[in-house]
Amino acid sequence: MEGPHVNLDFVSLDIAGAGLRLSADRWRTAGRQVEPHGIVLLLHGGGQTRHSWRNTGERLGSAGWIAYAVDLRGHGDSDWDDAGNYGMSIMAEDLHQIVRHVRNENPDIPMVLVGASLGGKVSLIALGEDSELAQALVLVDIAVRVEQAGGRRVRDFMMSAPDGFGSLEEASEVISAYNPRRRHSGNLEGLKKNLRLREGRWHWHWDPRVMFPGDARGNPEAPVSAVIYERSKQAAGNISCPVLLVRGKESDVVSDEGVAEMRTLIPHAEVIDVRDTGHMVAGDDNDVFTAGLLDYLNRSISTGAQ
Repeated sequence: MEGPHVNLDFVSLDIAGAGLRLSADRWRTAGRQVEPHGIVLLLHGGGQTRHSWRNTGERLGSAGWIAYAVDLRGHGDSDWDDAGNYGMSIMAEDLHQIVRHVRNENPDIPMVLVGASLGGKVSLIALGEDSELAQALVLVDIAVRVEQAGGRRVRDFMMSAPDGFGSLEEASEVISAYNPRRRHSGNLEGLKKNLRLREGRWHWHWDPRVMFPGDARGNPEAPVSAVIYERSKQAAGNISCPVLLVRGKESDVVSDEGVAEMRTLIPHAEVIDVRDTGHMVAGDDNDVFTAGLLDYLNRSISTGAQ
């Protein structure tokens, strides 16, 4: 359980990915008086940044875990790829580099991958192709099968406003239209972490080439391609470690059919539906998500975590 008044050690750092620099945050209990339960690596979805995991990272650190949240290549403060290489293979290689880095300090404790949407797809493929990468996997509203309508809606949102926004209010309205379930505080300052100010206009804080402009389904490295579907399917069938799938009950990205396929491919996987949430389940109800994540970690990772 999470203890009261825990002092956190928080740092921001750079990690060398596959040929470029990745930005990360780390939370852990200060002082290291107690052996950490394990490492939790938090990977965000497409069009998000590591800051979407801030509350989760803080609670994991307070509960005795070492939590890392990383900006994927082309997102947030991480480098953009000069050649526009944002395929699943290079992102999986980034993940291998990240794991090597974070294991250096704590080589003998479990590693857990927690990936939302794009970050989950990368984690699924990487772990399914290298069983030594981690000891548990948590997928946040992502499965082998991605519903085309939901995927298209995500893509349309990410490709919106190519010329940027004239104000933070304008950006907030677009986000609210995409995700009306999200509770908005009215404080626009937090939006600045997901936007870049350039020549007087606010632009999304990611490289537009992340979305494979053009026929994404025809690109074999794109997350929505038939090639990646088959690769994900094969990877899922290889996974024997504990797996948790957290789905937003109102998600248009992961359907009942998608969940059924996951149960067939990974029979031992646990599935949790979070009510009144959509694809952005970790943000729609972060407290419920994080509580469920901690419960799962404490039950599934045999380090004596309580």
